Parts: sequence; structure tokens; C-alpha cells
Amino acid sequence: MPELRKDPITQEWVIMAVERARRPSDFVLLENTSPDAHPEWSEDCPFCPGNEAKTPPEVLAYRKMGSPNSPNWWVRVVPNRYPALAIEGGLRKVGRGLYDTMNGVGAHEVVIETPLHNKTLPRLDESAIADVIWSWRDRYLDLRKDRRFQYILIFRNQGELAGASLVHPHCQLVATPVVPLEVVHEMQGFRVYQDFHDRCAMCDIVMQELDEGERVVLENEHFIAVEPFVSKYPFETMIVPKVHRGGFVDMSREEVEQCASILKGALLKLEVCLRNPPYNFNLHTAPCGQEQTATFHWHLDIVPRLTTAAGFEMGTGIYINVTAPEDAAAFLRAADVSVRDVPKLDFAPR
Repeated sequence: MPELRKDPITQEWVIMAVERARRPSDFVLLENTSPDAHPEWSEDCPFCPGNEAKTPPEVLAYRKMGSPNSPNWWVRVVPNRYPALAIEGGLRKVGRGLYDTMNGVGAHEVVIETPLHNKTLPRLDESAIADVIWSWRDRYLDLRKDRRFQYILIFRNQGELAGASLVHPHCQLVATPVVPLEVVHEMQGFRVYQDFHDRCAMCDIVMQELDEGERVVLENEHFIAVEPFVSKYPFETMIVPKVHRGGFVDMSREEVEQCASILKGALLKLEVCLRNPPYNFNLHTAPCGQEQTATFHWHLDIVPRLTTAAGFEMGTGIYINVTAPEDAAAFLRAADVSVRDVPKLDFAPR
């Protein structure tokens, strides 16, 4: 029969309704666009090398040689041409009766992950993915200096169904003047668990998942990739550092390299098993200035867009997952991704 599972951090309930369900292998039948359907370079793409004038001036680039806003880069960060929030101005908090408003101040940037137009992130080599992570860190540390910003979200939309408007591989950073409510709730959950158990909830999750093993997809010295026990979505995958850290910016070089390795492996397994599905990932880190907190443990959530939330989810906030995470993990573990095409860029590593 269906099973209700409760998240020990957020206290949210999820229904595992595998009887009404698809098996993990059924999702392979989804028709998704292969990255090989696109060329390596597109004249019309603003993110392709040689088209730098089609974007706002870069705020960061890892470049072999040349002047700013020229080719020969392998990671490039630019302001979003259509930002959700504006970098200029003060907050100007105003009360309008019972309503509160403030100016839409923030930062919205695009990380162009590679010059190659048609390569998904996991089909880059590990050093190239590590440089993408270094770019997150560099931009995070710079944006954190702005006292107007309380939170910086790093996220990726892959595929049109996941909200991507351009094919060229990219992710985004958005700095906000408030801490998002989802993060507030997660922090509260960590704090309640810490107060009761005198331990970090995510550290306990890591230990239990490693002990049980059935939901672990990948593991290296510093990270695990796991299908969460309380997964809201089929094939939802979480990457977690084994060592307690409130913020991702405190990773060592070795940890960044291993983070790149496990991110590549997890995304590659999802790409192979589910035929390049649309997905979103979000990096959950402590708010600006609180990265050293003992009551948060950063993690990265990957959510393939295989199902659609409907009336029940919207009306209750309780999600129905039709694929047990134990089954999803077993399916992903069995995937052979050793022969995938992984291009090497002709650029010096960072």
C-alpha cells in the first residue's frame, strides 16, 4: 500500500505511491532532445565564442589569452540581459497598510559553462566542471561583499520544460535582498533537530545512507550522491558533502575536484538512464555571512522534470512520488556511463 514519509528537516510529508506508478525503466521511453542535434557553434547564440558583443560585458572569465569580452575563454560570467532583480538602487522598504514592499534590488548573472554549444554539463571533463564550480565561488564571494544581499542562489535549468530559454550550457546566480522562505524553513528544521539531538540532521542522514546503502548512487572521499528517503519527485538526487559545512565556498581544492567528479557522475547517469531529461538543480547554502553556522549543511538538489504537480500537491503541499527512491537508486547505480563522449577543451586548466 502507499507509504507516507516525513522529512526530518523540513517536517514535510511525501506520499510514496508506487502502486499507481511507473517503474524506473518506464521513464526511459520519454522523448527528449539529444544534445548532438545541435552544432558545436551557433552564429545566433549569444553565449558562443565570437559572439561576446551580444551579451552584457562580462564580470568574470577564465581565458587563455586576450582582452575582456573576447574569445579564448572556457568559462564566462555575464549579467543576465533580462534580470529578475536590478543591481542599482537602494532597498527603500515601504509599508502600504498591511502590505510590505521594497525595490527589486539584487543581482542576476549567467555562468556560461563552456564554449561548446551542444555539450551538456556532464559531457565536459571533470576539470572543466571544477572550473564552473570555481566560478560559482568567485562570483559568490564578490557578490557577498554587497551588504544589500542576504542570499545567493546558484541554479541550473536544463531543457525547455525546466525553464531554459537557450540551448548553450549555462547556469545562473541570483542574489536577493531577503532570505527565501524555503531556506528559512530549512534552517529552522536544522536548528530544531540540532537543539533536540545535539547533532546536524544532514550529517546523520549521510551516516545512515552510507550505512544502509540502498539509496546511494555514487560516493567518493568527500561526497555522496543519494536518492533522498523523502523524495518529492522521481529520480530526485541530492549531492551532500560528508564533512559538515554550512556554505559551499569553504571547500578546499580537493573538495572542489571531488564535487565536480560526483556532479558529473550523477548528471551523466541521469542523462544516460532518462535520455537527457529536462531538470533543475539548486545549490542550498547558508545565507550570506552565515556560512560557518553549525545549524546548516549545504547540499545540491537535482530534480528531473518527469512528472507534473497537480491539484492535490497544490492544495496540500504533500507531493506524490510514483517511483521509490530505493528503486531509482538501484536503476542509476546499474547504469554504465564509462563510454560516454567527454570532450577535452584545448585550454589550460585553472
